[in-house]
Amino acid sequence: MPYFIGLMSGTSLDGIDAALVDCSATRPPRLIATHGEPMPPTLRERLWTLCHADGAGFAELAAAEQGFCEAQARAVTGLLADAGLAPADIAAVGSHGQTIEHAPWGHDGGPPYTLQLDNPSLLAELTGCPVVADFRRRDLAAGGQAAPLAPAFHQALFRAPGQWRLVLNLGGFANLTLLPPREDDRPPLGFDSGPANALLDAWHARHRRGSFDADGAWAASGRVDEALLERLLAEPFFHRPPPRSTGREIFHLGWLASHLDGRERPEDVQATLAELTAASVALAVEMARDVYDAPPAECLIPCGGGAHNANLLARLARRMPDTRLETAEAFGWSPDWLEAAAFAWLAWCRLEGLPGNLPSVTGATGPRVLGGLFAP
Repeated sequence: MPYFIGLMSGTSLDGIDAALVDCSATRPPRLIATHGEPMPPTLRERLWTLCHADGAGFAELAAAEQGFCEAQARAVTGLLADAGLAPADIAAVGSHGQTIEHAPWGHDGGPPYTLQLDNPSLLAELTGCPVVADFRRRDLAAGGQAAPLAPAFHQALFRAPGQWRLVLNLGGFANLTLLPPREDDRPPLGFDSGPANALLDAWHARHRRGSFDADGAWAASGRVDEALLERLLAEPFFHRPPPRSTGREIFHLGWLASHLDGRERPEDVQATLAELTAASVALAVEMARDVYDAPPAECLIPCGGGAHNANLLARLARRMPDTRLETAEAFGWSPDWLEAAAFAWLAWCRLEGLPGNLPSVTGATGPRVLGGLFAP
């Protein structure tokens, strides 16, 4: 069996997702097994500090990268143990790395860049598996945004004849994929719509116990501040045409604080942030539809941690009354493992010599084979 492992650690920094995927040229990818490796608290704090730092020393970066790579190796060995497999059974591990900063437009006139902490040589050494890594910078080198990369995988899983479909990843940030019907020869469109869990989690952590708002209960207890929502939606990013991608470089608590007058109730801010995610997704959907002159999509498939937030999904449903929200489970996939599985599939693409990017999504000058291969 052509087994591949995908590794993903998102903006929440709560752990490393490892997905075992059966990849083949003759059938859609199949999820075989999963493993979640918790992020050690000291490592999480170290990575969190780096993600919010204006600068860092070489030794600090090296220590964080070493700790992160060792946690990745534990995720791989844990997944192999759970599945009853040996390293020799794995064609390759697709390692995304931990994003520290993503700046596809550069800063202060400097070159565009995207920085993921990773050490694929060490990961190959620790696991005994071939490793494919450094996916994003090849697309960046070709003039692309280097993100999002998941839409090519969404196409492999969900594109169908006779239906327009949307896939929405609700991680720390939200990215959208518009899939035309299979008989339409146009490629998928995809881009980041804006913040999702990143601001919701950060505001919740500041005012409540716990790192996230379980099921959106706290947001549901508040009232949307329409004036605040209007100020937040005036952010130019929401109105920038695709290709586009974003991260903490724009959307962080300092950005939120610059729009507050200090008299808001915390729960009302949380409700407004949830509505901001729904409103910015709906705005992005209309933008994508306008590009292709597309009808309302038959269904929207939410994935990522936000797929479990009932309050957020209800807000999305109200903003998109002509599109049915459909669970990923209806298509044989868990919403929690799609992003990790995408990097298993991208590792398969690398070994097959197939492009992993979609120029219609990232804005690259053409399709490119992504990632470098590191032997054990």
